[in-house]
Amino acid sequence: MVATHSVALPIPRRSAVAEYVTCCRACGTPGVREFLSLGATPIANALVEPARSATPDPSFPLAIGFCPSCSLVQLTHELPAEAMFDADYPYYSSFIKALLTHSAAHVDTLVDERGLDSESFVVELASNDGYLLRRFVEHGIPVLGVEPTAGPAAAARAAGIPTLEEFFGADTGLRIRKEHGAADVVIANNVMAHVPDLNGFVAGMAALVADDGVIQVENPGVRYLLEHCEFDTVYHEHFCYFSTIAVQKLFARHGLQLLDVEFFPDLHGGTLRWSAGRTGTPTDRALRHLDEEYALGLDDFSSYADFGARVAANQTQLSTLLRELRAQGKSIAAYGAAAKGATLLNSTGIGANVIDFVADVNTHKQGKLVPGARIPVLDPSELMTRKPDYVLLLAWNFKNEIMKQEEEYRRAGGRFIVPVPSPQVMG
Repeated sequence: MVATHSVALPIPRRSAVAEYVTCCRACGTPGVREFLSLGATPIANALVEPARSATPDPSFPLAIGFCPSCSLVQLTHELPAEAMFDADYPYYSSFIKALLTHSAAHVDTLVDERGLDSESFVVELASNDGYLLRRFVEHGIPVLGVEPTAGPAAAARAAGIPTLEEFFGADTGLRIRKEHGAADVVIANNVMAHVPDLNGFVAGMAALVADDGVIQVENPGVRYLLEHCEFDTVYHEHFCYFSTIAVQKLFARHGLQLLDVEFFPDLHGGTLRWSAGRTGTPTDRALRHLDEEYALGLDDFSSYADFGARVAANQTQLSTLLRELRAQGKSIAAYGAAAKGATLLNSTGIGANVIDFVADVNTHKQGKLVPGARIPVLDPSELMTRKPDYVLLLAWNFKNEIMKQEEEYRRAGGRFIVPVPSPQVMG
């Protein structure tokens, strides 16, 4: 299998335009109803080089709404994908230990349950730096990654993972099937939310998967966004926020049957893994998830209507807490230059006058500035060097991993602030 790529040309961020979405990106029905606006914010992963720190970051409307027809939650304004997923994209999955552990268990389970071997074929969409596919390779299973961002794609190829460097859609799925054969497994973890052409993406998976194959998609569930007030998971890269109700309808539109639903409470604030195929019947677990979501009213706008007020209350509490601590002479850093951190900081009005620096293990982010907030990103060793009194956990979805890594800082008296579902100080 030959490593190959074709580069998607980026759109300069300053020339990008956020288009208002008039119809649902899944079912095409007009009348998406907005229920949360976070104002205008920069592209969350567009970290700033210090050399251009005097140039303001372009900002774009950031709001989400609900489709009454198919229940899909989605952005009300849309940026071109090429303006966000460009050569400077800084997200590398291999830096996150919890994600590596989760992914290894996912692969091992698939290999065991589906009897995958050297005659099988696995494709991962948004394969990033090959963090997951490497595990299949260790099992001797042929793989192909599809990853549109240049840096992670290059890292994957350097690790021996054949990778197409392009955006995935209906044509891509057909082409891969023609060139390599049907896929026994198609994996799309934390990517379906990032796709503006949702129907093209699912059509591509449907074209690629074998008749007896399986598609597995992971994304945070919109139920947990609501329950845990996870407003910071809203950013321009996330075009959609999925319920099982919406996913079942989306799959059915492309001849796919929802087969199973698994829940991972500690991953990204509450992640669901949806399994689908050309044939089969839903498991009792899948039906239970659907029943629970209908009982919670996730197919009705009224369940979303007060979310904006809850978010505003959270932002006020957090801003007040941080500013009171600063008024007391306390020093505050943050941990995790994640996209959700940029949303939280910019939409809440927290900048370098409150947060001294952001610690992050990702060397591709260190030395840069958080967009909008313009807070420097430094190596986590600075926590022990500078010993801030408090650390705001921007990457709260990896709270346990971070607090374990920074046990020395905790023993030295440092305290953490978890921002959602409501601000909480932890020793």
